[in-house]
Amino acid sequence: MSDIRCIGIATGGGDAPGLNAVIRAATKAAILTHKWKVIGIPDGFDGLIWPEKSFELTLERVSGILPRGGTILGTTNRGNPFHYKSEENGKAVVRDISDQVIANSKKLGIDAIITIGGDGSQKIGYELFQKGMKLVGVPKTIDNDLSATELTFGFDTALHTVTDAIDKIHTTAASHHRVMVVEVMGRDCGWIALAGGIAGGAHIILIPEIPFTIKSVCESIGQRERRGSHFTIIVVAEGIKLPPELKENRRVSAVGHLIGNAVADGSGKEVRVSVLGHIQRGGSPSPFDRVLATRFGVAAVDLIAKGEFGKMVALRAGSIIAVDVARAIGHLRAVRPHGELVQTARSIGIAFGD
Repeated sequence: MSDIRCIGIATGGGDAPGLNAVIRAATKAAILTHKWKVIGIPDGFDGLIWPEKSFELTLERVSGILPRGGTILGTTNRGNPFHYKSEENGKAVVRDISDQVIANSKKLGIDAIITIGGDGSQKIGYELFQKGMKLVGVPKTIDNDLSATELTFGFDTALHTVTDAIDKIHTTAASHHRVMVVEVMGRDCGWIALAGGIAGGAHIILIPEIPFTIKSVCESIGQRERRGSHFTIIVVAEGIKLPPELKENRRVSAVGHLIGNAVADGSGKEVRVSVLGHIQRGGSPSPFDRVLATRFGVAAVDLIAKGEFGKMVALRAGSIIAVDVARAIGHLRAVRPHGELVQTARSIGIAFGD
């Protein structure tokens, strides 16, 4: 018999479509299946620094949130209780307030917490678990770069956004005979660029895992010109490793423009740049992401009921499993340069600038 009476739910890191679906599923499973009380913890673990901000999640409170993007709990990618930054006497200080966070969760009557987040949030959760907090993790990132799970919710929705954008850019690129550079998210991995580029019919895809040169990119554009294709769409992942001639000029959020300017100089073509930015994080989650997020939320509640703490739910071979958080964090799942998806892209004529 489980000794759990009340659980907390927290969302940390960058937002992703499907967060509300996890919150809804976990809340409904906890209440309907186990008769537990559910507390929403606002703004990641920051919500346990000021416990008075926490509130009860009821069936009524989560009603209607399944199709909503973002998170009703709020989120932050700066809330680390082990390195909490504040200002004292006009000076910035960093303190470890993890004990305060654990104490506040107990004051709220929370017996266990579901932490929904990416690698950084899961690392924080694991450190709190080591200090005695009962935690279960749910992986979240649109970047799809967590090694422990085959897919993360939010990735599919981001791909829909990227593909729709490239579809629209196709028509204007062809009409004006231009080179169009589309910068997408993905941090240090190229999954969004690779899958979005294939789905959108891009001609060149630049990702962190495959080194490239501007000369090679321009040669690919020239080859298309000679075949009678007078426009080119280049999808650029934000985390690409720039060739030596461009590294000194890199600025935050400027990689797409940097590539665009270099390609314009090297090819003599008219170039336009679109940085999709945070629209990739927004919007209503796709049906796939809604289902995956719901499965994750229910599975997380099941782990708590079984007393399996320090675990994270994951998708493997179509099934939801539990993995040790300690083995799930700190390992990015990068695109394999010679993997099947890259080879598929090359077989249909997509270039990678190498």
